[in-house]
Amino acid sequence: QVQLVESGGGLVQPGGSLRLSCAASGFTFGYYAMRWYRQAPGKERELVATITTTGGSRTYADPVKGRFTISRDNAKNLVYLQMNSLKPEDTAVYYCNAVGGFGNNNYWGQGTQVTVSS
Repeated sequence: QVQLVESGGGLVQPGGSLRLSCAASGFTFGYYAMRWYRQAPGKERELVATITTTGGSRTYADPVKGRFTISRDNAKNLVYLQMNSLKPEDTAVYYCNAVGGFGNNNYWGQGTQVTVSS
C-alpha cells in the first residue's frame, strides 16, 4: 500500500522556521522524483520545490527561493522541506508528491497545515 505521510506543520511567527517531513512507503522511493506543493485557502495548488531521484538537482518556485530547501534521504525513504524566514503568505496546506516509477505514477500525501501568524 502506497503511503506518503507528512508531518512537521504547525503555527509559527513571521520570520520563524519549520521543517516538514514526508515518510514514504509502499513503492521504490529511489525511483521517484519528490515534490512539495502547497494550497492556500481560495487558491490553486502550487508547486513549491522539486528534488530529483538522487538529489542531484533541486528547483524552487520564485516566492520561496533562498528561504526553503528540499532534501531527501533515500536510505530512510524521507523527503524534507526546510522553511526559513517564513511569511504570512506561506500559510497553506503543504503536500508531499511522488512522481515516477515505470508507470509514471503520481502519489500524494494527505497534507500538513502550516500557519504563519503573529
